[in-house]
Amino acid sequence: MTLTTTAFVRTDTPARYISRLCKHFAHKLPVSFDEQQGRIEFPLALALLQSNTAGLTLEVRASTTEELHRIQQVVASHFERVAWQAELTLTWQ
Repeated sequence: MTLTTTAFVRTDTPARYISRLCKHFAHKLPVSFDEQQGRIEFPLALALLQSNTAGLTLEVRASTTEELHRIQQVVASHFERVAWQAELTLTWQ
């Protein structure tokens, strides 16, 4: 069973954050991205980023609740670092 959680960030520049976050993780993990979407492959989880007209949607998928929460925290903390100038934060649902 795959567990999923999402977060949405209202921004006029979602492609910028997709690029920054994916490039950040690319040093240690398999990633792929373009201006519309990104994919970060963690050992036990997957993070998907999707640009839309209102902002950026981030989705995390994992097989256990523990891993889901851990990856949520990792993605959120790194996102907040790359988005520090805009002071953007993630709220998972």
